[in-house]
Amino acid sequence: IDLQYIPTLLFGILTMKKTVLVTGFAPFGGETLNPSWQVAKQLHGWQPIAEVEVVAVELACAFLESAEQLSQLIAKLQPCLVLAIGQAGGRTQICLEHVAINLIEARIPDNAGRQPSGVPVVEGGPDAYFCQLPLKSMLKALHQHAIPAAISYTAGTYVCNSTFYHLCHLRKKMHLPVGFIHIPYAPSQTISNGVASLGLDLALTAVKLCIQVALTSNNDDSYQTGTLD
Repeated sequence: IDLQYIPTLLFGILTMKKTVLVTGFAPFGGETLNPSWQVAKQLHGWQPIAEVEVVAVELACAFLESAEQLSQLIAKLQPCLVLAIGQAGGRTQICLEHVAINLIEARIPDNAGRQPSGVPVVEGGPDAYFCQLPLKSMLKALHQHAIPAAISYTAGTYVCNSTFYHLCHLRKKMHLPVGFIHIPYAPSQTISNGVASLGLDLALTAVKLCIQVALTSNNDDSYQTGTLD
């Protein structure tokens, strides 16, 4: 684990704090930043509720490396919640991912130069996992704060979906609450291309709300969602 996180980890051990692990990704696809990490790193050290503290870590945007990082981090931190954040260029809302599929179809190489096609995330694993977090309650909280958001039923087939699937696979073994949120491009990424973006401050507020709801909600809310396409 990165040495910069050791003081936080030691403090957590001494004070018996629980840990929420929040991850973002390194830039990929020619971008110079990834809004997922720009948001995640601002959460490092934040206490969403008493006795719970966030540890934020940047994951490699690479299939094998990100999976290995997650496994090691979860084994070391023993978090009470893991929330991964990813960039979804072209989306217009905060997307709370509901489904992780056991398929990799990489349109571009990952940052390690690998470009798998038509292979499973986990050999022999289930075709899909469904998120067990209170997504409707999270969505309702976002809408109450006038934040554009939706529950998404596809996390893609790239590193984000692969990471989400690995998290769900670990959850099955460890009974660990896990989730994945996609956020749009940051405004600085869309200056000349006209693609939709979302301010990092608003994305940060959204993720904070989701963490608080995930930690405090016992049951999912009754809230109409779904798509017609």
